[in-house]
Amino acid sequence: MNGFETIKEMLPFLIPLALLQIALMVIALVDLVRRKRVKGDSKILWVVLIVFINIIGPIIYLLLGREEE
Repeated sequence: MNGFETIKEMLPFLIPLALLQIALMVIALVDLVRRKRVKGDSKILWVVLIVFINIIGPIIYLLLGREEE
């Protein structure tokens, strides 16, 4: 079995995972932009966390990074 066939077999699992990752990232980034304040007062750090730590980064932001307004 070559690499292309392996990827083809994994697509039904990879596509929903990729869509979930993109949706979480968009939701977290939109929320971050709309907020006046976040925990730690560093929006740049949160952007890096959300974008580069895949699925876990947006979840961490949504659970811990938001500050009540």
